[in-house]
Amino acid sequence: MITRLFLQAHRTPVLAPADVAALEASVSRTVEFAARRVIVRPQEPLSQCTLLLEGFIERYKDTAEGRRQILALHVPGDFVDLHSYPLKQLEHSVAALTPVRVALFPHAEIRAITQHSAAIAELLWRSTLIDAAINREWIVSVGARAAAVRIAHLFCEMYLRLDRVNLTDGLRFPLPLTQIDIADASGLTAVHANRMLRQLRERKLIEFRQGNVEILDWPALKRFAEFDPSYLYLD
Repeated sequence: MITRLFLQAHRTPVLAPADVAALEASVSRTVEFAARRVIVRPQEPLSQCTLLLEGFIERYKDTAEGRRQILALHVPGDFVDLHSYPLKQLEHSVAALTPVRVALFPHAEIRAITQHSAAIAELLWRSTLIDAAINREWIVSVGARAAAVRIAHLFCEMYLRLDRVNLTDGLRFPLPLTQIDIADASGLTAVHANRMLRQLRERKLIEFRQGNVEILDWPALKRFAEFDPSYLYLD
């Protein structure tokens, strides 16, 4: 089932079997993209929404000076650009961090199923609002948290989001980011991000190697990050 991970990540409201079937039937096709491939460009006319099935995707903006700010990271089960349905374009870029497979939902189908089912409309709306809550938490990190805390907070968040869709192994999980990616997601230079990763390792909180994270002490990592998962709305 193409929407299995999305429904696993977003469990409220529970869809009736007929609504699940309608959501599945709205998929026009699945597509694969190579790692680092741009999927959506700013101001590009859009007529479909993208559901991530496999791999990792980033949303980002580049400045005129060549600096990149990663705005969001997406894991399997995430709608990447559901907000493109009413907006018809994005003001930022979307790119594959790894090889990815996505399902495409034409805007016309999104309109039809949300008009037909209040439960589907609520579920899609809720997922978009959770994206916005995550974005607000990232703004707090970049604007108000110390550098090492920002990275620790990101690791806590990604662990819970991946665990939600059964993509963790105990306290280990894939996070296929370079140190430059981590810097771009946390508003740091690559050198500063490297130092903060070393600090987290020396505190025996995490190990981050070759795109994989191992949390060495989950309670201590949460305390260090001042991590409150309520913004993820997991319950």
